[in-house]
Amino acid sequence: MADAETDTLKRTPLYDLHVSLGAKMVAFAGYEMPVQYPAGVLKEHLHTREKAGLFDVSHMGQAYLKTTEAPLGSQEAHEKIAAAIETLVPGEIRKLKQGGMRYTTLLSEEGGVLDDLMVTRLYLDDLQGMLLLVVNAATKNEDFALIEERLEGVASLEVATDRSLIAIQGPKAAAVVNRLMPGAIDQPFMTVRPHMWPAADNSAYIVLSRCGYTGEDGFEISVPDSHAVLLAKALLAAPEVEPVGLGARDSLRLEAGLCLYGHDLTPEISPVEGNIAFAVGKRRREEGGFPGAARIQKEFAEGPKRLRVGLKPEGRAPAREGAEIQSTDGRVIGAVTSGGFGPTAGGPVAMGYVEAGFAETGTKVNLIVRGKPLPAVVADMPFVPHNYYRG
Repeated sequence: MADAETDTLKRTPLYDLHVSLGAKMVAFAGYEMPVQYPAGVLKEHLHTREKAGLFDVSHMGQAYLKTTEAPLGSQEAHEKIAAAIETLVPGEIRKLKQGGMRYTTLLSEEGGVLDDLMVTRLYLDDLQGMLLLVVNAATKNEDFALIEERLEGVASLEVATDRSLIAIQGPKAAAVVNRLMPGAIDQPFMTVRPHMWPAADNSAYIVLSRCGYTGEDGFEISVPDSHAVLLAKALLAAPEVEPVGLGARDSLRLEAGLCLYGHDLTPEISPVEGNIAFAVGKRRREEGGFPGAARIQKEFAEGPKRLRVGLKPEGRAPAREGAEIQSTDGRVIGAVTSGGFGPTAGGPVAMGYVEAGFAETGTKVNLIVRGKPLPAVVADMPFVPHNYYRG
């Protein structure tokens, strides 16, 4: 990496720890991030599926959204802030209980996805009327600028520039986190709880979210920068935990059938086309009131013209992003948006967009790889079953 390029990249508070662990650092979303450690992508992937992997996701954007029209600590405050954010996203935010999370999308006026994000109603009584937003790294500046512009005078946005985000994922993750934060093991999926960690004079406010982007059980932990290295080292001290880089994070989310923004979701693609219709609340589908509602409601009623589907190529050769998808008679019907080898799936897997008439599971297609047609079949996602903790 050239020095001039390196100088323009940001570093998370865990940068020195990554280097000390032998990570190969690469440019990603404006940051120097670990793509893999000495064990390699394959072993990191399998270790996460079998035990627990630690991921630095501090490059993502965290911000608090507060109402300016009602005092914190009131139900009225939550209703107002929820109504405000619902003018930008199609998720059901008003019904969020304290400590509840929603996956949803920021939408353009044409109904395309500007970003996908998590919206959380914070747990403490004195934080009613405050939402925590976690957005993607590559779009966080645009996201926050849009939210501030659209909600000016109704809500204020406080970007959390002093907090890191650490994910721990895998079947052993809950037991590891529970040793440091008792009670975590029983926390339901898609909820948030506050913790003071460590329980000493130099304690820090931790936001512990039971969620993740690997298809495995696990947590994302928002922690002050001042305690990020301390927490990462405490988690890595557990024998079940190994550090994992961007390479395995991508293969894990691909096997789980989860979208990567900028690839599987873009400003041209609606949530219905993206096969993430669950990001649009039932009430919102009926009443609208969000950008692009007319298009999205029409797609719910009549069906979209294209749809994101899973794809399983025959043989061992993977189909990468950009590969043409053709019908068996040679007509172009779509394109691959994510693809690679699935270590747990035991073969190549991909996802992409096809014309709606070819989206049924079992449909035979050809993927054009190196100029040659590679037989494949439309397959159900996830390719590897999700292991979220349901309680």
